[in-house]
Amino acid sequence: MATRKYEQRARADHAEQTRRRILDAVAEQMRTSPTDPVSLDKVAQAAGVARSTIYVSFGSRAGLFDAFAEELWERGGLAELQAAVADPDVRRHLRDGILAGCRMMATDRELYRVLFSMSQIDADSVGGAVATREHNRKGGMLHLARRLSKEDVLRDDVTVKQAANLLWVLTSFESFDLLHTGQGLSVAATADLLATTAERALCR
Repeated sequence: MATRKYEQRARADHAEQTRRRILDAVAEQMRTSPTDPVSLDKVAQAAGVARSTIYVSFGSRAGLFDAFAEELWERGGLAELQAAVADPDVRRHLRDGILAGCRMMATDRELYRVLFSMSQIDADSVGGAVATREHNRKGGMLHLARRLSKEDVLRDDVTVKQAANLLWVLTSFESFDLLHTGQGLSVAATADLLATTAERALCR
């Protein structure tokens, strides 16, 4: 029994190491060739595996990019963002959520930029992975807008839908990148400007 458990653990460790090498190869290809579609043949070669191993590990090209995006979001600080959403103070939810989102995108800004750019030309795989995360962000902004309204923080002349739409724009990668990269603002300064804009436009 002990031998069987050891073998199972060894196989699981080997599978995880293989998975790690494949994801690292995807990241490296994105960094070195950001304008080119990711080639699974090149990924397999860089990871030292057969192309078929990618499908065994992730199920499909779409599954590979979904796993890649999930790891990127988690590594960037998804837990911090989730903690901000759970804050009982809705104003802290707004400010800390925007800060957490900015920190996430800053962890590996170049990979975020490539992912969002590639989602337009590879809609079935990269696009699907990005769309899933953007769908979650959209739901998060609607949740925050409803909280602002329910807790009587939202201005009378702003509807929940309008609030959600504005929050959607302010928390986008594009808004972050325009300020952080385009204007050279620090992550903290970018988050503060976005949060202050949201508060002034939406809150009493």
